[in-house]
Amino acid sequence: MSIEILGMVGTKEFSETHGSFLDGPPIDPPYLTRFARAHEEAGFDRVLIGYGASSPDGFAVAASVLNTTERLSVLIAHRPGFVTPTLVARKLATLDQLTGGGRVAIHHITGGDEADQRRDGDFLDHDARYRRTGEFMAVLRRTLTSAEPFDHEGEFYRFEGAYSSVRADIPLYFGGASPAAVQVGGEQADVYMLWGEPLAQTAERIEQVRAEAARHGREITFSLSTRPIVAATEAEAWERAERIRAATAERVGGGAWSWGKGRGESTSVGAARLQEQGAGQEVHDERLWYGVTNLTGPGGNSTAVVGTAEQVAEALLKYRDLGVTTFLIRGFEPVDDVVQWGEELVPLLRQGAVRREPASVGA
Repeated sequence: MSIEILGMVGTKEFSETHGSFLDGPPIDPPYLTRFARAHEEAGFDRVLIGYGASSPDGFAVAASVLNTTERLSVLIAHRPGFVTPTLVARKLATLDQLTGGGRVAIHHITGGDEADQRRDGDFLDHDARYRRTGEFMAVLRRTLTSAEPFDHEGEFYRFEGAYSSVRADIPLYFGGASPAAVQVGGEQADVYMLWGEPLAQTAERIEQVRAEAARHGREITFSLSTRPIVAATEAEAWERAERIRAATAERVGGGAWSWGKGRGESTSVGAARLQEQGAGQEVHDERLWYGVTNLTGPGGNSTAVVGTAEQVAEALLKYRDLGVTTFLIRGFEPVDDVVQWGEELVPLLRQGAVRREPASVGA
């Protein structure tokens, strides 16, 4: 596969511009089904299921997505430290085999919001959490693949005779921007997930992670997460971006965007990088827009790529030239954006990726 396209689903309609996280039931099953099927019909490969200390359980959400679609795969986000890696391995392998095999992956989020960590009882500091994540991923992979029982004694986990009768090939995704994260990701991850930063900074990040992976005799692939804002013309796309900015500003000012936020105790290096870049310059590389980033503060991926479908596809494919082979795109109008992207953006990304494939030897 020359390119992998990811989306993201939620259990209720909510984004920076509309809906409510707090009002109404936290799970709307018909909405989740419609959201998942929209991704499948639009040609996405996989959808991310997010994690929060007060959010619905990602494994159960993943099971619903897998059972209401035919080929769509899932990427289950979780924070290591609350469930043992041996049990997570059995949960993943069981879910994968019950849904046809090859449709399940896991994303390791070590955590940068101190208040949200403490909601689940985690009081470790930033670097200790990353050491725990690295050990977790090593034991998880071994449990998923070992045909024989094994013992393990490390800083955070100890097992005797660990073994799973059900095994599967589960890709391990990982994210983080700190030196501690680079060390863990380079040693353990299959896919290293990056937020949408400018091309120059992204190239530097890829070089750092590749160098760390090489130290361990490994190769690694990369994912980039952005928020496309697409319209029929470039002018209309920037007009839409301004409407999104205005709607977000109103919600932030009114407190509607304060759900689940910590108390100003973010230790996320990646979020700090985005805030610094946005404060210095609102638009980078012609189309990478920090308008929403500057309003919502440290948090998830919030940088947008603005333009026509052709312009956005070309902007994203420049990251592919740097080594990114997976793109996670999610919208401010969650379902409607997915439907729109399926008509133009997704096909253009796939076609452009094929055109950028190096010629085969002897061709």
